[in-house]
Amino acid sequence: MGDVIRLLPDHVANQIAAGEVVQRPASVVKELLENAIDAGATRISLIVKEAGKAHIQVVDNGKGMSETDARMCFERHATSKIKKADDLFNLNTKGFRGEAMASIAAVAQVQLITKTSHDELGVCIDIEGSAVTKQQRATAAVGTSVTVKNLFFNIPARRNFLKSPQVEFRHVTDEFHRVALIHHDIHFELLHNGSEVFQLPPTTSRQRIVHVFGSKFDERLVPVSEKTALVGVNGFVLKPSFAKKSRHQQFFFVNGRFIKSGFLHHAVMAAFEGLLSPNHQPGYFIFLRVPNDQIDINIHPTKTEVKFEDEHALYAVLRAAVKHSLGQFSIAPVLDFSKDKTLDTSYTQYKSAPISPRVSIDASFNPFAASSGSIKPTKKVVFDDDFFDSSAKPLLETNPTSISFSFQWAKKYLIAPHENGILIIHQRRAHERVLYEEYMRSWETNLVGTQAMAVPLRLTLDNPSITTLTTHKDLLIEMGFGIEQIEGDFIAFNAIPEVFTADEIPSFINQWLTQTTNGTVHAFSQRDVMARTLAGQRSIPTGRVLETHEQIELIHKLFLCKEPDRSLSGNATFRILAANELERFFRP
Repeated sequence: MGDVIRLLPDHVANQIAAGEVVQRPASVVKELLENAIDAGATRISLIVKEAGKAHIQVVDNGKGMSETDARMCFERHATSKIKKADDLFNLNTKGFRGEAMASIAAVAQVQLITKTSHDELGVCIDIEGSAVTKQQRATAAVGTSVTVKNLFFNIPARRNFLKSPQVEFRHVTDEFHRVALIHHDIHFELLHNGSEVFQLPPTTSRQRIVHVFGSKFDERLVPVSEKTALVGVNGFVLKPSFAKKSRHQQFFFVNGRFIKSGFLHHAVMAAFEGLLSPNHQPGYFIFLRVPNDQIDINIHPTKTEVKFEDEHALYAVLRAAVKHSLGQFSIAPVLDFSKDKTLDTSYTQYKSAPISPRVSIDASFNPFAASSGSIKPTKKVVFDDDFFDSSAKPLLETNPTSISFSFQWAKKYLIAPHENGILIIHQRRAHERVLYEEYMRSWETNLVGTQAMAVPLRLTLDNPSITTLTTHKDLLIEMGFGIEQIEGDFIAFNAIPEVFTADEIPSFINQWLTQTTNGTVHAFSQRDVMARTLAGQRSIPTGRVLETHEQIELIHKLFLCKEPDRSLSGNATFRILAANELERFFRP
């Protein structure tokens, strides 16, 4: 048998290595920004087109590279950061593996222009798929400019796996945030498709957070500070009242490097014990300083995973520091996290005189009458918490024809006879399904009306939320929103869809932004996200008592849906208890 083991060609080895380092455009952004910081830059520009799929450019005013170094940086395991293995335990730079530039050049078309302060001319190198296509002297400013075009041009399968431009740009923005937040003394700017997204001048750590996430963030921050022989802890946590269900405002930095650590996150969660409502996450910006010889960052090529020499002691210090800050600034539990909207008084009923309830009884009504005599309610059924609002529109108008009797059990389930047995329906899930399909049908057929606002509704949001709203501006207009102005950290609506009240818009926008930005809802379109959110808000809450005719109309409407058997979360909306199941239960 002949020899079968052979060395892989360099371009194949580079493509294999690139799979770990370059996963999406955001990976390229991270590596290039970190290289610019290691070069001593004080001003860094990130220019992105089509969310990085077509064009990524990072320009810095660092020390630049000589012609030899410029050529060598594209070789695998070529680095200026370390010289021997012991240097791995005394790292003061972002990069050290010598894989990033080689991996990027293996899967994209790259142009590098660089110049040092000692050279009269710079050097320009074009490289494509690991092969140098041009190298020449060029006029350039001191520093380095790296342009990456057509990412994954030679790996179509990888390119096809990239997400939509909105999702990919969100990942790019996340990486930009992670670098800009820790290096607040560097001027950063981000441009996307020719529009300025961020312009961040050098400032303090607190002001950099405010510049990134919006002016309202300043009042939300609680300082954290602790220094021990083991670790130095600095940074900020957000007040519990601003906790969210998503985790996109959680940042850990160790020795100037962004990391992900479930262990440290648990320490912060333990410090917030008793201060958060269920399923909510605290926001935090924690900067840790640990001796270099007590940390190992050479775990994964992305360098976001680390190992600490004494994790348990670090856990205790971090938990105590956060807890001390929350106590020092008198952060106490908020009692109305789960405020019941049904207890609020509507604007139309505020300070109005109470109206005595009136009950009319149909003495001839017989619930056990023959099925041919269907129940015909004498008034429209209104599934709205404001019982006295004469302007409210009924959600269910279709008269039932097949179900003649039902009753409510445990204020949660509807039970009715069925030709195949006993029908048991979860009322909230059923109503959610009904509303969702009604909203989707209305939006798809452009039947949703618009109500003009006498005074524009103004919402103040953080910068990422404003960016998301700007991205989906045309869709919002199509859905019935009228956008008067988007500027700075606020948006003003001069019209809203008639399915909303003005009071519902802030909570709806916040929930919709959370789902859209973080991908927590797997939706086929933004209409789907909006319909899901609105149906969830408007559906009948558990514990709501329904009249018999309301129950019957809800049942009838459910079975007119396209997918009556499943709720929006995929759970069952009803079950039919067949006769044979009952017989088995009562069998002697």
